Amino acid sequence: MRPITREPHILARLEAELGADRLLRDEPLAPLTTFRIGGPADLLYRARTPDELERVVRVARELGVPTFLLGRGANILVGDRGFRGIVIRSEVGGVEFLDGGRVRAGSGVETFPDLIDATVARGLGGLHHFVGIPSTVGGALWQNLHFLSPAPARERTVFIEEVLESADILTQEGERRTVPTSYFEFGYDQSILHHRDDIVLSAVFRLTPAPIEELRRVIRENLEWRDERHPDLWLYPCAGSVFKKIEGIGAGRLIDQCGLKGRTHGGAGIFHKHANIIVNLGGASARDVRALMEMVREAVLRETGHELVPEIELVGEF
Repeated sequence: MRPITREPHILARLEAELGADRLLRDEPLAPLTTFRIGGPADLLYRARTPDELERVVRVARELGVPTFLLGRGANILVGDRGFRGIVIRSEVGGVEFLDGGRVRAGSGVETFPDLIDATVARGLGGLHHFVGIPSTVGGALWQNLHFLSPAPARERTVFIEEVLESADILTQEGERRTVPTSYFEFGYDQSILHHRDDIVLSAVFRLTPAPIEELRRVIRENLEWRDERHPDLWLYPCAGSVFKKIEGIGAGRLIDQCGLKGRTHGGAGIFHKHANIIVNLGGASARDVRALMEMVREAVLRETGHELVPEIELVGEF
């Protein structure tokens, strides 16, 4: 596909509708992802309000321009050739406390530290379980953000759907609606957002009052548990778990059984503490990561008979 920047009539319409100064051309995407990997977007637009987010989506749909909605940039691998179309960075902010222990947050608000810190400071629990996980509110709903919490309910997976009350969305039909939790049809790493082009504008969470010190204790324990198993993103950029969970077995356990921890390809390597995480050891390309993923998939299938399915989303051209 030709870059949008080489389509003068489309580019002119986009600039007229969105503002030429707001559309960044050939913008590198690697710095906007937790993997620190990926080529440039033809165009990057930073949506700061729900109205801006709605406008850019509507215009792109009218013109038939491919879009990708980007939040924190976790759980994705962007291709080395980048993205042909518009990458929309959701920076829709705002945290508003409502009655009854509820809080409304814009889709671009980072769950950690921004939203979690704000709710814990008010003695409201529920979101504190997701401490340390890089995500925006919109991204959290996209994947039904979850954490295998060690405290206080040992080894129980906590999901964002448990505290979500409603969300304001722009539907794929172009309607702005407020929808309940049930609309999202949540599953493990799954929501209706994977199957419909709906866009989350904001979300309301219903939280539970709790002693601040108790919330902070759980946060400390969860962070300690996470630090023992997950990479420090500043040292080892990554996208989280690479392959989907296999119930009762665990993808990481299968990879570990095959003796693949520490295996490298180019600048990418399997993390020494968690076999289901591939890290950027420095200068890794998307091609390096995909080659390592394929090697892992083939080895696990050959040696265990289990087929691994990618959990991370592949974005753009490789």
